[in-house]
Amino acid sequence: MKITSIILAAGQGTRMKSDLPKVLHPVCGKPMVWHALQAARVVSEEVPVMIIGHGADGVRDVIGSAARFVVQAERLGTGHAVQQAESTLKGDADLVLVSQSDMPLLTGDTLSKLVETQKANSGPMTMLTIIADDPRGFGRIVRADDGSVKAIVEEADATDAEKAIKELNVGAYCFDADWLWGALAEVPLSAKGEYYLTDTVALAVEAGLRVEAITLENAVEAIGVNNRIHLAEAEAGMRSRVNRGHMLKGITLIDPASTYIGMDVEIGQDTVIQPNTFLRGETKIGEGCEIGPNTIIIDCEIGDRCEILSSVLEKAILEDNVDMGPFARLRKGAYLSKGVHMGNFGEVKDSHLGKGVKVGHFSYIGNATIGAETNIGAGTITCNYDGENKHHTKIGEDVFIGSDTMLVAPLEIGDRARTGAGAVVTKNVKEDTLAVGMPARSIKKLK
Repeated sequence: MKITSIILAAGQGTRMKSDLPKVLHPVCGKPMVWHALQAARVVSEEVPVMIIGHGADGVRDVIGSAARFVVQAERLGTGHAVQQAESTLKGDADLVLVSQSDMPLLTGDTLSKLVETQKANSGPMTMLTIIADDPRGFGRIVRADDGSVKAIVEEADATDAEKAIKELNVGAYCFDADWLWGALAEVPLSAKGEYYLTDTVALAVEAGLRVEAITLENAVEAIGVNNRIHLAEAEAGMRSRVNRGHMLKGITLIDPASTYIGMDVEIGQDTVIQPNTFLRGETKIGEGCEIGPNTIIIDCEIGDRCEILSSVLEKAILEDNVDMGPFARLRKGAYLSKGVHMGNFGEVKDSHLGKGVKVGHFSYIGNATIGAETNIGAGTITCNYDGENKHHTKIGEDVFIGSDTMLVAPLEIGDRARTGAGAVVTKNVKEDTLAVGMPARSIKKLK
């Protein structure tokens, strides 16, 4: 049986009060429409069809080839939106799953249950419902005596008795494809001048056909985003789900409520994440690390047994047993080899630090290569920018750079060389040589 998904992503979302299309607002670092796509892809290997309208180019840029796009030029309701996919899918699908792009918490498992229920249904459609005290404007579900769905009553049209109904329409459906295309042609025009997908329920019931419904066990999945308050609710729900998943895999989160972990982050067993830590992008963290508190890590690769305290890292690589912070910063291109120590208020950018290097506090290392076991004294600066170009500094192995040394690039310092505190080094220093002064001069060979 061939199953194809339709994802509705054409709405403007005026209540978001934003220049960014609603479906592109992020939840845990990924646009809402991305989450909807991941859930739909669980159900079928067929490339989903995405109905786009407002902000169409932006949605295309985000989703790329992961969906087939159909433009709803005139946004005339959900029924009209689904109808736009008819020319693409008619005759090419047995079941059609319809879901919303502004419901990022709806899971692939739930959509799979929806499809499986429809496979066993003698009627043309199955819908998803929730039981909730707060209706949030959703339509009420009226059940027949046999448990099938008799009607969906929109809140504006509901009587007091109907408003008391706690079973609500979520907005996800699975249809028999052939029946769907015929039914959409019969959906009446509403008083608002739109065609509603929910009216297919009435068409099925009037024809004596059974409409099934399954009820969500976890109502959090049904959070739909129409404004910034809902967006915050969705963010909290997704963050809780992500954090729970990591904890079940053997990662300790001291305070999950204050820990922010992106969708693509990978963390090794027995790592401890302290409060107020943000892990974002394609970050990978090894086993047995301690991260935070008050740490931001974006698109980094971190080895095993690293300790990172109150620091900011972006697009950096750390091998095993690195410790850094508090208040250290790694910028793009920083590479810290095994056993590197980096003190507080240090910064590294576009530099490779060899095994066992120690960088003292208040130091800046930029565009540099530093050999193994070298010590960089507190306050050391690589002066790598001349106002027009960046220049490289190369420091050998087992070098000792005195506190407050200025290394004016381009520059090369040989193995086992030393600089005195406060030196301004403008010329290369040979191996086993001590350089002091301002500007520094080599004064003797070291034994």
